[in-house]
Amino acid sequence: MSAPATRAPGSTLRMLLLSSRPLSWVNTAYPFAAAYLLTAGQIDLAWIIGTLYFLIPYNLAMYGINDVFDYESDLRNPRKGGVEGALLDRRFHRITLLAAVVSNVPFLAALVLLGSPLSWLVLAVSVFAVVAYSAPGLRFKERPFLDSMTSSTHFVSPALYALVLAGAEFTPGLWAVLGAFFLWGMASQAFGAVQDVLPDREGGISSIATVLGARTVVWFAAAAYLAAGLLMLLAPWPALLGSLLAVPYLLNLLPFLSITDERSEEANAGWRRFLKLNFLTGFLVTMLLIWYWPSR
Repeated sequence: MSAPATRAPGSTLRMLLLSSRPLSWVNTAYPFAAAYLLTAGQIDLAWIIGTLYFLIPYNLAMYGINDVFDYESDLRNPRKGGVEGALLDRRFHRITLLAAVVSNVPFLAALVLLGSPLSWLVLAVSVFAVVAYSAPGLRFKERPFLDSMTSSTHFVSPALYALVLAGAEFTPGLWAVLGAFFLWGMASQAFGAVQDVLPDREGGISSIATVLGARTVVWFAAAAYLAAGLLMLLAPWPALLGSLLAVPYLLNLLPFLSITDERSEEANAGWRRFLKLNFLTGFLVTMLLIWYWPSR
């Protein structure tokens, strides 16, 4: 009788790292770090703990849970198994869920101690959205429009949490920025779902793209990006210049406005450009923040 398969520590750590999507770490840590720093005006214990939490543990929970419970559809998805998503072998499922819990709980406990009841509520919504997106019994990712809204919450809630934690004053301009960010998140999730129409259908997974169709969803994403850009015009100077950041995302969608479900995998080229655009956008947002900082 052969010995049971074992996991080498190195291979487990590698799979956990891959499952947490390192390329996306900045997408959740940066909104928290920037929003808190702009509000509090200093780097303190809450900033350090919050930034570290939204950098790695939060992403491990978000993407790890997804990789475990999307395993069957991921088997049919040719883009899985790299930076765009881990193809998480069954033998890593239990350790991934355990690692997500173990890595999250200490940070959440510390943030609760540092926060207020309102910040606890925002943090609870953020964590719930992470779990509800993929976990059995909830599976918000399989409910059209709710999937895009939940995914956007993953990225906007760290910023909202930072603002509440640091005691920000919620002005109309600030709400406009948060609203634009939320629309950007919805557009991005919807467009990302287009490339997976065929494997998701084969795996029995419903999404905004499998229900509405690839072409309709690309147009929806374009409308959401445009609305986000227009909403940013309500933000104070120089933040309103952020409205221009919607332009490259709109241009990225142009080649796919007439895409069909049968050709939906071609949207992966646009998704890869989207991942690169995020780094450019992050740089430009940083420049705007530096410009805005002295006027606070």
